[in-house]
Amino acid sequence: MGRVVTLRCHVRGQGLHEITHSVEETLADAIEGMGLREGLCTLYLRHTSASLLIQENADPAVCRDLEAWLGRLVVEDDPLYTHTVEGPDDMPAHIKSALTATSLSIPILGGRLVLGTWQGIYLWEHRRARGEREIAMHVGD
Repeated sequence: MGRVVTLRCHVRGQGLHEITHSVEETLADAIEGMGLREGLCTLYLRHTSASLLIQENADPAVCRDLEAWLGRLVVEDDPLYTHTVEGPDDMPAHIKSALTATSLSIPILGGRLVLGTWQGIYLWEHRRARGEREIAMHVGD
């Protein structure tokens, strides 16, 4: 038994955007009436220039350091890029997405996500533009 729902996230541009609360709300709605107390929540990002991440959500410096590190690792305007028609941040965004993850699986126990004390779920937007990202959420036992 399982259910797939769509979670839409508005992003304000490049960076780590915490979506833990939105995921928890969507999960609660999805499992209502299912009787699901234990199982698995799988999140799948339906885009190629963003990613998903579980990371510390207590100290914002962690996110800033991760963003700075990945920005140094994958630079914009590299003359080796041939995919440039969508702007200077597009090819680097695809590389960043390839180096990170587009899906996460999180256990459900007692009808809630089993996250650690300092863990949060983030959508990591690799493009500069604002917009909407779509995550397919599967919950099941």
